[in-house]
Order: sequence, then structure tokens, then C-alpha cells
Amino acid sequence: KTLGQRIRELREEADLSLREFARRLDNLSPAFVSDVELNRRHPTEKMLGRMAEVLGTTAEELKIYDARPPVQEIKDLSVRNPSYGVAFRKFVSTVAEKDIKPEEIVRIIERWGKEKK
Repeated sequence: KTLGQRIRELREEADLSLREFARRLDNLSPAFVSDVELNRRHPTEKMLGRMAEVLGTTAEELKIYDARPPVQEIKDLSVRNPSYGVAFRKFVSTVAEKDIKPEEIVRIIERWGKEKK
């Protein structure tokens, strides 16, 4: 389940229309909220907290469903050592070419981490 799917699920459980939910979010555009639910856009930390509040949950609970990679961490690492940026781009292109599933990537990383210990 994605972040957007979870938000929509909670909104529907709360019996809120898309327009009413957007209105309660400080008059956000219903189109923006729809894009969030369809995973086309992502809310800021502040907006995610506000969504959680309106939906009767916590931002931490919603973040569990946010599967985006930690972009800022990758950027910071690449700034400190540009070789990481090159390695990351090469890794991503290799994964795309070979159509490796996310579960397999996790297994590879976990296995690599165990070998390093």
C-alpha cells in the first residue's frame, strides 16, 4: 500500500469527500489532494502532519507507507563524496535494465550488510 492509498483509505473511513478533506487542510486544492492520493505529488512534512491530524492519525503512521528513497540523504552523501553519486546512478541504471524487483534489492543489501560485519 502506498502513502496516497493509505491517505485515501483513511479519508474514506472518516467519510470525508475529497473536497471536504481539502477544505479542512487549510483550503488546499482538491486537485492537489487527488494528486497526493494518486502518488503523483507528495505533501511536505508540515502538510503530512496536517493530513494526519485531520485523519485522526499521526504523521509517523503515514510515513510508514512513504516508499520514496531518502533523496536528501543521497544528495548529502554525493556532495561529500561524488563517487557515491556516480555509483548510485550506475546502480539505478543497472536495476532498470535488469528489471530487478525491490524485494531482491533489499535482500542484496541485507546480505551485503551481513558480510560487512
